[in-house]
Amino acid sequence: MSTPLNADVIVVGGGPAGIAAVQALLQAQRRVIWVDQGLRPGGQIWRAGPPAPWALRLQTLLTDPHLQLLSGHAVIAVESQGDYRLRLQNLQQPQANGIAVQAPQLLLALGARERFLPFPGWTLPGVSGAGGLQALVKNGWPVAGRRVVLAGSGPLLLASADTVKAAGAQVLCVAEQAPRASLLGFAAQLPMGKLAQAAGLAWRLRGMPYRPGTWVSRAIGSTQLEAVQLSNGREQWELPCDALGVGFGLLPNIELAELLGCRIEAGAIAVSADLQTSLPGVYAAGECTGIGGVDKALVEGRIAAQALLGASTASLRRAHRQVQRFAELLRQRFALRPDLLQLADAKTLVCRCEDVSLGELKGQRSWRDAKLQTRCGMGACQGRICGPMTETLLGWPAGSSGRGLRAPLQPAPLHCLIDE
Repeated sequence: MSTPLNADVIVVGGGPAGIAAVQALLQAQRRVIWVDQGLRPGGQIWRAGPPAPWALRLQTLLTDPHLQLLSGHAVIAVESQGDYRLRLQNLQQPQANGIAVQAPQLLLALGARERFLPFPGWTLPGVSGAGGLQALVKNGWPVAGRRVVLAGSGPLLLASADTVKAAGAQVLCVAEQAPRASLLGFAAQLPMGKLAQAAGLAWRLRGMPYRPGTWVSRAIGSTQLEAVQLSNGREQWELPCDALGVGFGLLPNIELAELLGCRIEAGAIAVSADLQTSLPGVYAAGECTGIGGVDKALVEGRIAAQALLGASTASLRRAHRQVQRFAELLRQRFALRPDLLQLADAKTLVCRCEDVSLGELKGQRSWRDAKLQTRCGMGACQGRICGPMTETLLGWPAGSSGRGLRAPLQPAPLHCLIDE
């Protein structure tokens, strides 16, 4: 059996929560193995690099002798509990053998992913997630001069609009499904810091059409996106466009926690006030404990690190309560309307990896039956996209109880799972 890399703590995830936690752990001179699928820390929200002062702090962290950074690596299996041993795959070198890492303590800063709901045409070329579109643009995808529509729900739509507009795209419309009254209530309850950020964003997007209570009911095109059909529940109209970014909020990434055996509640990792999971020595922070934005991630990263060090977290409790209130405000004000669950017809694909339609799935009794009979959820995404859809549309249980989660967590070469 190959010798694993050892440390005091393994931190999984390179977003704001992971960065904040690693900073605190290294300041206490703990030996840290930091695992992240990205090529550099920052996560999805800081894909282009952290803002000041976090950029300078991160530069200092990366030169610390107590840190082993494994960028471009994914956890694919859990090999032991108690003294936790994880198996990693090198995403940049698929031919390389798997790597084992081991530590008595884990911090899961797993982040979140976009939530999708199916509608006719949602798999056409030119349609992507709102956050996915933002990530493409940040990585250099040319959108200058393209006509873009953003639709769905949540603040991510406006952040994406800001990114694509700055890159030279023409944002034709942002269609927010939440009604105007909910948005006004959201703005009225924002803390001053968030309100100032929102005001700055609104100024940069001035003149851009923003339609509350509106959603995309169909993407139109033969071989690629040509237009979208919009609806406000009373009328429908078409809007020609070149790209559509659509997203209905975020979902916590919980698969590794499920594989470890952590308790899951309401689709997120269940944690104590000190952010300990149901397993000894395993903590979680950031969006994987509930969607709440970058401020919540930073506070929780610090709390989890303090708890791992055996230090008091009392000084951080007030800040944590504030970010939790913002998280609850997001959940309430951007709740999805029932109309969105009626958009897909029998021919609409739900599992785009295996080309399985809603009509085919309605003939199945459970997620297990669907996998056996249609291969739904057995493609590259391993049910991360279609699993939540079937939970929402068909009432099938989510999580490991419904989907039979097991290693590997994502498709991996066989040699990555075998010792030399």
